[in-house]
Amino acid sequence: MIQKKSQISKIVTVEQIRSAIRKPRVQCATLKGLGLNKMHRRRVLEDTPCVRGMIAKVKHLVRVIEKN
Repeated sequence: MIQKKSQISKIVTVEQIRSAIRKPRVQCATLKGLGLNKMHRRRVLEDTPCVRGMIAKVKHLVRVIEKN
């Protein structure tokens, strides 16, 4: 039987603060992967190493709000 984790994982709120116009396609794809496609949109994501890596690639385009 598979056991589920009972830990509450941290969450991160990411808001797009700059446009992806005239940015490399890789950065546009990263924003899309984070669920952001328009300015001032927010997404609540789990705080995982994968998400942190994506945020690091577009740190100049987004704002991060950490929550416990």
